[in-house]
Amino acid sequence: MAPKPVGRKPDRLRKRAEFLAVRAGEKRRGKLFLLEVLDRGDATPPRLGITVTKKTGNAVIRNRIRRRLREAVRVHAADDMAAGTDYVIVGRREVLNAPFEQLKTELSRRMRGKSQTTTQSS
Repeated sequence: MAPKPVGRKPDRLRKRAEFLAVRAGEKRRGKLFLLEVLDRGDATPPRLGITVTKKTGNAVIRNRIRRRLREAVRVHAADDMAAGTDYVIVGRREVLNAPFEQLKTELSRRMRGKSQTTTQSS
């Protein structure tokens, strides 16, 4: 069995007020999840919060979604998180059916890139 890849775990958002503060930031929408991003303007390590609403399913389904997202961040996307930034991932049910490779690349791309609505004009 191959050793598990080890990524740096980001700090966690723990309080409701922290989650609500991130809602005021930028929203990056995707098919699998919504990523809310707030730049705190300091050089502290990035913080991550994962939430899944009750309309997604029962507790077992919500926890499976959370575990998949947490593992995708740990394995692949933690290196793409900018210092001094808070991230909240709002998981959707489609996370369960998506191939893990697709989930990793989508998460990494959304964390790295700016919102797709911003375009450069010539």
